[in-house]
Amino acid sequence: MTTRVLSGIAFAVVGVLLLCTGLATTLISTGGDAGACRPTTGVTPLAFPAARSPASGGIGPIGDWNTEQVGNAATITTVGMRLGVPPRGWLIAVATAMQESSLINTPGGDRDSVGLFQQRPSQGWGAPAQLHDPQYAATTFYQRLQAVDGWPAMPLTEAAQRVQRSAYPDAYARWEPDATRIVAALTGVSAGPAACQATVSAQGWAQPVHGDVSSAFRTAARPGHNGVDLIVAKGTPIHAASAGTVTVVRCNAVNVRTGRNWGCDRDGDPALTRGCGWYVDITHLGGVITRYCHMLAHPIVAQGQQVAAGDVIGVAGSSGHSSGAHLHFEVHLGDHTSGTAVDPVAFMASVGASLKQ
Repeated sequence: MTTRVLSGIAFAVVGVLLLCTGLATTLISTGGDAGACRPTTGVTPLAFPAARSPASGGIGPIGDWNTEQVGNAATITTVGMRLGVPPRGWLIAVATAMQESSLINTPGGDRDSVGLFQQRPSQGWGAPAQLHDPQYAATTFYQRLQAVDGWPAMPLTEAAQRVQRSAYPDAYARWEPDATRIVAALTGVSAGPAACQATVSAQGWAQPVHGDVSSAFRTAARPGHNGVDLIVAKGTPIHAASAGTVTVVRCNAVNVRTGRNWGCDRDGDPALTRGCGWYVDITHLGGVITRYCHMLAHPIVAQGQQVAAGDVIGVAGSSGHSSGAHLHFEVHLGDHTSGTAVDPVAFMASVGASLKQ
């Protein structure tokens, strides 16, 4: 995919991404430790700022950064979104590219350095042609960043240096204000280093997201609605409601006109699509099962994986039968079928993790 196309995608979707400033460690592979970001009991969830879409007319200059440079920052941000990296990672990546290349996709540099991040083939980053592809370069940066234990809580310059191994380790810090400005301009959101925490009740349960309930359980208008819809922005981290085993990771999105797969790596449609989109089921003690639907991208957990209460399992989106970004959350007592579904509002209140009303 070209940089121009990626920049267009970024402009179209990044404006409504990630209102959550509480950041979480996510992993690129589905087999990693989703529990790297652990909750802290008694921490009050942060308030979310209002969303704002970028101005129309394409990605233009921001401050002292021209259209080409901002377009490359948008590409870096879009790749991070596609990989499920939270916004703190976007900020670190953009600031790193500012220092390394001034956000210009250069064909060369010091010694054998190449591209936006001035990565070196001789150090195992990839072939020169690969490193000159902004999508590849950003992907490799995020992969190495995610391998750094505790990176979301680190100062930007420390996290960047752990990835880049620069001869000037303190240089990245100077770009944090500009990177913050560009990420905020593209997304309407601050990607500052907020706490990666979820509140866990004494009974061991946590809110999956901190969003208002917009559609209740089995109303007269929607008698087959087996859960509740929690309104959050695209990209908001979704937390496991309690400790358990991941028993389902699936894409379920069907085109109602053709009966064929609609796909889950794009938004669904309330009239044209049926299904949960990307979703996860977790089985907890006592036969309780929780379900998390309409994720933005492939969940960051795998079937059979053990998770703790508050672990991040994916990010919110609008895949499947959906009219906008939200988390559809279900609770089942006994099995995965609709016959065992119970009202999540009443259940979560009973375990000390009341959903926001």
